[in-house]
Amino acid sequence: MNAVDTNVLLYSVDSHEPAKRALAMQLLRRLRDAEEPTVLLWQVLCETTCQLRRWSAKGRISQADADAYIAVFRDIFPLETPHASVFDQSVDYFQRFSLSHWDSLLIAACTHAEISKLYSEDMDSGTDFDGLRVENPFQ
Repeated sequence: MNAVDTNVLLYSVDSHEPAKRALAMQLLRRLRDAEEPTVLLWQVLCETTCQLRRWSAKGRISQADADAYIAVFRDIFPLETPHASVFDQSVDYFQRFSLSHWDSLLIAACTHAEISKLYSEDMDSGTDFDGLRVENPFQ
């Protein structure tokens, strides 16, 4: 199973980054149409929503566009909500892999959901976290 990080969703709608926007959109279409399932992680949806609201508050996008993007992301992939054990696992990942707090939560959520590949530019591409492989789609 696959998942995408917040940066992939944001780049897919970011007119300030046309090259990354094209790559993100291509990846999301490919994942949507693939046989192997992709899920939308709760944390990723929350972070994406927060950033889109910031963009709206700064006048970078309209609130209507922000709401529409959120709805599209919710429709593309099924939402995977965290279990309480994800927090405990994140502490282990934080300590073992020297990850940031937020990245350790994301990796733990992926592990809990049995995700084998996370698309993100925020961590070293090719890194394996106990069977979860990170791939940077923008390289």
